[in-house]
Amino acid sequence: MWLLTYSEDSSVLAQTPHGTSLSIACEDCHNTSGWEYIGEGAVFKHNDVGFDLVDGHSYVDCKKCHSSLVFEEAESDCISCHTDVHSMSVGDDCVRCHDERNWLVNNIPELHEMNGFPLLGQHKLAYCSECHKSESQLRWDWLGNDCISCHLDDFMTTISPNHQLSDFSQECADCHSPGAESWAGAENFHMFFPLEGKHDIHDCAECHLSEDYDSASPECVSCHMDDFLVTTSPNHEDLGFGTDCAKCHLGDDWEPALFPDHDMFPLVGKHDIQDCAACHDVTDYSNISSECIFCHQDDFNNTDSPNHVESGFNEECVLCHTGDTWDEASYDLHDDLFFPIFSGEHEDEWDSCNECHLGPDYSTFSCIDCHEHDNPSRLAQDHRDEDDYVYESEACYSCHPDGEE
Repeated sequence: MWLLTYSEDSSVLAQTPHGTSLSIACEDCHNTSGWEYIGEGAVFKHNDVGFDLVDGHSYVDCKKCHSSLVFEEAESDCISCHTDVHSMSVGDDCVRCHDERNWLVNNIPELHEMNGFPLLGQHKLAYCSECHKSESQLRWDWLGNDCISCHLDDFMTTISPNHQLSDFSQECADCHSPGAESWAGAENFHMFFPLEGKHDIHDCAECHLSEDYDSASPECVSCHMDDFLVTTSPNHEDLGFGTDCAKCHLGDDWEPALFPDHDMFPLVGKHDIQDCAACHDVTDYSNISSECIFCHQDDFNNTDSPNHVESGFNEECVLCHTGDTWDEASYDLHDDLFFPIFSGEHEDEWDSCNECHLGPDYSTFSCIDCHEHDNPSRLAQDHRDEDDYVYESEACYSCHPDGEE
């Protein structure tokens, strides 16, 4: 059997034109009658060297790639066998766009997206040669992803509005959506001042009164100063209102005005009021206080269950009234401000305020009415070391302000 190898006594090839790297028997690939390649019956498989012969490569004559018949001299990169018809405009890695099946390219949109320029809107309808212009329709020279690379003429010749005189940005995507199918203004973003709600305007000239589009300001009063000055209910100018209209006017019309920034007094819960006149003298919006009692003095004075005035209650209503109605009174601050009734010895030991506050005056209270079962004589004996001991409620509280022993 003949081996594809050097002879032991010579530096020349012995019976093989395939170089030194192949060391299998000749008959493993050739017949003995004429040394023709036996095809599928051959022992050698191309995938053994990491280059599978599939699709278009599977029926190519070996000599097309191995012209010298020295197998190790053949390169595995595409460009070693295939002429670069694109003149290196897209590199020499053919498999980026082509595969072994044919030379057709079926993933053009994906290739553009990988290169940072997705084919959206009008761009997906364009012929390749409309953008990639060269002496050969097979060159795909890099154009750059900036709109102006292709659309400078559009920019320079547009007169409605005149982009050049108005000093517009040459970044077309600032106003024109890449996914749009026309340059029409209805397709723009206008993100620096969203055209929505009451500003859903498609006629640029309504706001841009001259060809100089930079002269229009996003400040509300640049368009609405007259509205501000003539408003009398309330009079915005006399009352010193700010000129940032959007702080109060958030809807699609001037009315009703909202007050999301009414931070000096949040309009929530029982104060969720949309009629300014319910609290404000509409001739002077500054003539009001955020103190509860400013609006609720009559409520405080007329309440008799319990009587707030006689009981010496604090006029800071929110100390007790934290809900949405007057009836939702809470005494959570009783422990901090007065006497612990929700903690300590008195937790869960009472059901009603009147157990300690026996009369209409909540500033007075009783200890000994609850603790009357205790023997006064025994208590006196227990307190014999206390100077000026007196068996009465206020005396108890003065020595036991926390209700502890």
